Amino acid sequence: MLNKGDKVSVLDEAINGTVVSVKNNEVLIETEDGFMMTFFVNELIKIQDSSNLMNSIKRVDLDSVSKQKEEPKPRSFVKEKKDKREIGVPEFDLHIEKLIPNKRGMSNYDILTLQTETAKRHIEFAIKNRIPKIVFIHGVGEGILKAELDFLLGRYDGIDFQDANYQKYGLGATEVYFRQNR
Repeated sequence: MLNKGDKVSVLDEAINGTVVSVKNNEVLIETEDGFMMTFFVNELIKIQDSSNLMNSIKRVDLDSVSKQKEEPKPRSFVKEKKDKREIGVPEFDLHIEKLIPNKRGMSNYDILTLQTETAKRHIEFAIKNRIPKIVFIHGVGEGILKAELDFLLGRYDGIDFQDANYQKYGLGATEVYFRQNR
C-alpha cells in the first residue's frame, strides 16, 4: 500500500515522483519535474529509501522492473526510411481489447458491430477533417472483421484502400486513402 510521501516510479513510463494523496486505487503524485499526475496503484512501484538496510534486497525487484520499463529493441536489421507522407498517419486498432475494458457478456455480433461502428466513426472524422490517410489495425484472425471493413469502405465514394505496409503491420492492417477536392 502506498502512503503520502512515498517515493514511486511509474512502470510504463520514465517518471518518478512523490505520493501526494491516495484515493481508492488512484494515486496523485508530484513528479520530479513538479507536475501533478494521477495513476492507478498497479501502475506504480514504491522506490525504497537509500538509507534503508533492506534496499539491497529490494534492489533486485527494482532492477527487474527497470528492465521491463526499457523499450524492446527492434528485431529487424533493415533500417526503415520514413517517408514524409508517413509521418503522423493516424492508426486505429480495432481489436476489441483496445476498444472496451471487458467484453464479457457480448456476443460475436455485438463485438463486430462495435468494431465496425468505431471504424465508421473514424472514417467520418477523417472525411470531415480532411485527413488524407488513416490505418486500421484489424489483425489476421479468420478475416471476418477485414471483410466487414472492406464492405464498409466500399460504400464510400472518394475512398481507396489497400493492405497496409507488410513490414510494419503484417497482413493485419488496411490503409485508407481519402481523395479530396481542393
